[in-house]
Amino acid sequence: VHLVESGGGLVQAGGSLRLSCKASGMILSEFSGATMEWHRQAPGKQGELVAAITSADTNYAESVKGRFTITRDKNRRTVDLQMNSLNVEDTAVYYCHIVSASTRHYWGQGTQVTVSS
Repeated sequence: VHLVESGGGLVQAGGSLRLSCKASGMILSEFSGATMEWHRQAPGKQGELVAAITSADTNYAESVKGRFTITRDKNRRTVDLQMNSLNVEDTAVYYCHIVSASTRHYWGQGTQVTVSS
């Protein structure tokens, strides 16, 4: 299984970006029962769990509630993060993390999100 992230880039404050993470090679049963997360790491700051989704629930960090939305598509094996109303504090490298139904951990390579003021 290989996670491939896309969608990062440079955006002005107030703008939007959509990140996508594709779990190549993951079978449906592993994906359907998985916990999927987006984390971020900003320079000089502690890593942060931004959003998580399972088959039953979604959860968000307080810092992104109401602005970010995590979704998943089992047929495409993707987990996306729609980020709206971005601000400079959202600048970070964003990582996709999947814990499969069999509790195997997978991480993406990271994608840079830079928000300019």
